[in-house]
Amino acid sequence: MSLPTCKESKDMLPRRKALLALLSALLLAPAGAVAEPRPPQIPERARVARALFTTGIENREPIDRIVALDNSHREIFFFSELRHMQGRRIKHVWEYKGQPVSEIEFEVRGPRWRVNSKKALDPAMTGVWTVWVIDSETGWPLKAAQFEYRPARH
Repeated sequence: MSLPTCKESKDMLPRRKALLALLSALLLAPAGAVAEPRPPQIPERARVARALFTTGIENREPIDRIVALDNSHREIFFFSELRHMQGRRIKHVWEYKGQPVSEIEFEVRGPRWRVNSKKALDPAMTGVWTVWVIDSETGWPLKAAQFEYRPARH
């Protein structure tokens, strides 16, 4: 999946919203309720077992699960556990208000592989943040997660 340039962003917004709606429906559906579409190049058993935001990582595990964070915090981590994807490359694509701001790529080296990426947060950048877990070879989105960065209450 190539990230849109600034010139392409406005034209791609309706497609991004449609894709996000589809992924949300797939992610929120009960297990087994929706057949997961998958390009043939991605192994049948490959999956993202966990994907979440956290304020820290200890012993390669998230210390908590974050869905909202106030802007007194200046960093956040995105953790993902990948299954049966050894030999593939995946990436975390961080988006702020629907616009890509960073991309971190990983090589998966085992049948159960845990990776995380860290984002320094600007307190002025409140709103919805999304991280996409993307298969680098196909560009196929495997998972998406969101959190809200809120102004701190004084």
